[in-house]
Amino acid sequence: MTAPRVALLGIPHDASSSFLRGAAGAPGAIREALWTEAGNSWTEGGIDLREAPLEDEGDLWFVDGESGEEARGRIEGAVERIAASGRRPLLLGGDHSITYPALRGFRPRHPRLTVVHLDAHPDLYDEFEGDRYSHACPFARVMEEGLADRLVQVGIRTINGHQREQARRFGVEVIEMKDWREGHPLGLEGPVYLSLDLDVLEPGLAPGISHREPGGMTVRQVLSIIQGIEAPLVGADLVELNPANDGTGISAAVAAKLVKEIVGRMLT
Repeated sequence: MTAPRVALLGIPHDASSSFLRGAAGAPGAIREALWTEAGNSWTEGGIDLREAPLEDEGDLWFVDGESGEEARGRIEGAVERIAASGRRPLLLGGDHSITYPALRGFRPRHPRLTVVHLDAHPDLYDEFEGDRYSHACPFARVMEEGLADRLVQVGIRTINGHQREQARRFGVEVIEMKDWREGHPLGLEGPVYLSLDLDVLEPGLAPGISHREPGGMTVRQVLSIIQGIEAPLVGADLVELNPANDGTGISAAVAAKLVKEIVGRMLT
């Protein structure tokens, strides 16, 4: 069996954001924090990322005024090429709208796929502010198109009536934050794709986000979920860091720590 390789790809896209843009600045901020000399490149599991089979593909490019269809097609094509090369994509968003085209490019290589979604928000709106491709809607599109066999959402604490109905319609397994406990078994079977929205965290721990929702997880609790995924982790995205909303840089540092441990888990 071929040893896994990971491809890092920045997707500086936030044209589908509501309320506040800025997530397009995240990939550069995460890379800077990931490779800073203030820390080191070792994961908690003992992997040195500087020596690991981790390849950085740089950032996709986007043009102001281009259509959403063009942007989504570029994301889909880039992820499809990474998957076709046999590598495991790790995408640095960008807003959460990127997950839908990413999974469109990824799914053909994985006829069975479980998606684990960590977030304060379920992102299951049929449309939001007239946009079916808003960052509030990606998992409605994912489930409509059958891009996941199973969707498990953890940390949710903003679900409304419409999204509850959507969850029932699509058979989504929603573990609301009020019901989640450390060690909560997810019963995952592989392969697994992880979609991690930084606002799953308590906002005081990562204030550089656009939609702050108190009552979230600690960094250690999210790390425990990542490190506890026993099934093969074949792809992932980390989204919704808004570095302009945190002048201290702590949010980018948190995002980089999560990225480091996601890579470590993908390589094992």
